[in-house]
Amino acid sequence: MDISRRSFGAVPNPLAAGEPPTRLERLLEHDRAAFTVLLILIPLACWWWIVVMARDMYGPMTGASAWMMTLRWDARHVLLLWAMWAVMMAGMMLPSASPLLLMYGAAARRYGGETGARAWRRIYALAAGYIAIWALFSAGATLVQRILSTLLIVSPMMTLTSPTATAATLALAGLYQLTPLKRACLSACQSPLSFMMYRWRWGSTGAFRMGLDHGIYCVGCCWALMLLLFAGGVMNLSVIVALTGLVALEKLVPFGGAAARVSGVALILAAAWMIVA
Repeated sequence: MDISRRSFGAVPNPLAAGEPPTRLERLLEHDRAAFTVLLILIPLACWWWIVVMARDMYGPMTGASAWMMTLRWDARHVLLLWAMWAVMMAGMMLPSASPLLLMYGAAARRYGGETGARAWRRIYALAAGYIAIWALFSAGATLVQRILSTLLIVSPMMTLTSPTATAATLALAGLYQLTPLKRACLSACQSPLSFMMYRWRWGSTGAFRMGLDHGIYCVGCCWALMLLLFAGGVMNLSVIVALTGLVALEKLVPFGGAAARVSGVALILAAAWMIVA
């Protein structure tokens, strides 16, 4: 049941209780293992895999990256390409969802009356829903890369082959940064408390659906930025790190909206420079 359909007294609003900030410390004491796995271990494992793949692609090309540098598109190659995108999206995006995960954990314990295994299962369910949306996005990115590779617009090194295509990608990403849809999705990502108040659902299944909802907002916020991976090289570590930093800046700091607009203008100017240069 949506939280908006319940009485205000049932709304898990952490601010309404007037609790001191030490509640976060108590939360981490109870659910330290869950948050260690979700916000440290999984991202680190993803980034380790990204670094290994990138170094192999721009180095000896003897590992898994060599499988992707081909025009053959059998099931094995498609699955490996999707796995590359899915792992990369998890490593880049899961840390930016930390405010929602932390706040949800506090609300589940405080207002859901759950302790121990039941509480951390719901935290994992929320994260699973969020990652599932980015895994679905990865399937779309794999399809796009497949089409662009067939048209020879993307090289085996997974970068755009045409300056015109690169400029168009920069312009598209920049223009989207300035749209009302971008602002609406970014606002949802920046306001986990508001999101929970209007999207709250009970139980592990409800937590999973909340994760799906939040993931949809985050894809709506960041999909155009992810296209920049094609412009700079899908496995280019510098581009991946820069985009991860920009996403974190937009979602986690108070001036994130302004950062999105500034980056949008910068991308449009870069596209124009590429066209006239």
